[in-house]
Amino acid sequence: MLTTGAHVPATFLANDSRTLADLFARRVERSGDATAFFGKEGGRWVATSWRAFDRRAAQVAAGLVALGLEPGDRVAILGPTQAPWAFYDIGAQIAGCISLGLYPKQSPDQLRYLLEHSEARVVFVADAEEMAAVLEAAEGLDSLRAIVPWTDDLHGAFAARDARITSPGRFEGDPLAGEARAERLAARGPEDCAIFVYTSGTTGPPKCAMISHRNILGLLGSQGDFGAFFEDDVSLSFLPMAHVAERVLAFYGRINAGFATAYASSTQAVLAELGEVQPTIFGSVPRIFEKAYNKVRGEVAKKPKAVQALFAWATRVGVERVRLQIAGRPVPGFLALQHAIADRLVLGKVRQAFGGRVRQLVAGAAPTPLPVLEFFWAAGLPVYEVYGMTEATVVTHANVPGATRLGTVGKVLPGLEHRIAEDGEVLVRGPSVFMGYFKDAAATGEAIIDDWLHTGDVGTIDADGYLRITDRKKHLIITAGGKNVTPANIEKAIKVQDPLISHVHAHGDRRPYVCALVAPSPIETLEFGRDAGIVDDATVKRLTAELMANPAGRSAELADAMRPVTELPAFRARIAAAVRTGNERLAQVEKVKRFVVLDRDFSQEAGEMTPTLKLRRRHVETAYAATFDRIYEEAGFGQAP
Repeated sequence: MLTTGAHVPATFLANDSRTLADLFARRVERSGDATAFFGKEGGRWVATSWRAFDRRAAQVAAGLVALGLEPGDRVAILGPTQAPWAFYDIGAQIAGCISLGLYPKQSPDQLRYLLEHSEARVVFVADAEEMAAVLEAAEGLDSLRAIVPWTDDLHGAFAARDARITSPGRFEGDPLAGEARAERLAARGPEDCAIFVYTSGTTGPPKCAMISHRNILGLLGSQGDFGAFFEDDVSLSFLPMAHVAERVLAFYGRINAGFATAYASSTQAVLAELGEVQPTIFGSVPRIFEKAYNKVRGEVAKKPKAVQALFAWATRVGVERVRLQIAGRPVPGFLALQHAIADRLVLGKVRQAFGGRVRQLVAGAAPTPLPVLEFFWAAGLPVYEVYGMTEATVVTHANVPGATRLGTVGKVLPGLEHRIAEDGEVLVRGPSVFMGYFKDAAATGEAIIDDWLHTGDVGTIDADGYLRITDRKKHLIITAGGKNVTPANIEKAIKVQDPLISHVHAHGDRRPYVCALVAPSPIETLEFGRDAGIVDDATVKRLTAELMANPAGRSAELADAMRPVTELPAFRARIAAAVRTGNERLAQVEKVKRFVVLDRDFSQEAGEMTPTLKLRRRHVETAYAATFDRIYEEAGFGQAP
């Protein structure tokens, strides 16, 4: 268990700060000797203070200034969520630059677009694979002045490949200080752009959102409304820093509140290190919670019938209690007694899997299925769903302690306004709305009309002000009969029925009925194959480790291993049962009449997924156009539930 400081309320500094660099300087002044973060070295968790963090960041700033970078120049960072990422990001801010994150595992063409479009002057690169991709992307790119490996070993391996490769030692000298640092701080103001964030590009090339210091500080000014934070809080960081939520809400949020994080040594180590760190705050994308939920259900399904019955009873008791609590109604004494027994025998063990100290979990970026939410709440792990978008500086709505309604994304944050347009689109107005898209005035004009940000999401606001998101506006299906259908409802209803399912893609625009593609979940499919005797245990372990190391990756070997499993009659029967059960929860016009089980999961490599694991629906529609046509044109093609 990692501990820091005293258990006293956090002091937020955003409202008194002009820029991110100013916010950081105020945090160092206030909390200099307190722990800013923990990193794992030689199997031990080693603390780094805010003051030490400041020195390293100021060294990076000095290196950038020495390279001739001016305020407003762009600095790109490519690498895992570790301490160096934080040093480079804050170093760029101290130097008055605009920082931007690049997602790992992108192709040279993708990196070329981002580096060229942003006019990045410097890019910091973490490992050999990424260095090779960056060097290919940077060929002939005159705007890029320096390519900086994170380590001396990496520099030594690549130094001869490109004259722009710069030793990391140039960013480890004397820190930027005194008058020089003050000049850089004064050169940027609240209205200036602080960071570039490239959208995931689900419908085309990524757009570059310009987010100002005022946008970020305004959001952080309401951080206290998200719940109680304390100086001795500890989080566990592993989500990509290139994502706006991890960057702004988690990283800059910790600077604002002054509590520490532990950087997971790798993605595959997260589950084990949850027990070591025992975080009090934990944020993630819904997929992590869904995976954990499915893993628990999968393990319980292997147990004797008596154990399965006990688990079902404990979950039912926990959910019943939680529903009453959230509604503000009293919990009857007999139910309270049942819950005490259920918690001791079952639910408490689920809580321990997250370290045992988690006070609140935060989920965003996509809807979390209601059964998953209720399960975690029943286990004493309250998951607070939030909603927002890059263009609104991460969060506009949130469920918070004392004001939660499961199945919604909460109420609009203080200082913001929201309303539903005539066509059902969610509109937002307020100080966190971004500056616009870099080099794209037309797209900016489409996104912001009369000061209202058009989110592209369709939703409803109930009488108490809670927002419910139903789907993306562009994703709505209009059947041949003229019925409007929300694909997200269909996909969620089916996907949650079985852990073997990774994704469901509903199709039916201008068609007589709805059909679907069902993509298998890699780890669960491999385990099914192992139990069926067609995938050996060594292969399952090796490919599982590969997936844990790169959750967005889908290798050819993985696809080859999954293919024969997905052809098993028992596998297809499980999927059919899930579609059938999901259909029972849908209106007649929404029901899936035919479906196709894919022999692999959707992947980033095939262009079907973004680096943030969002489905590129337009690409899927195009890539599988012939499959959809066969479903409607060939009798017997595809499977009926």
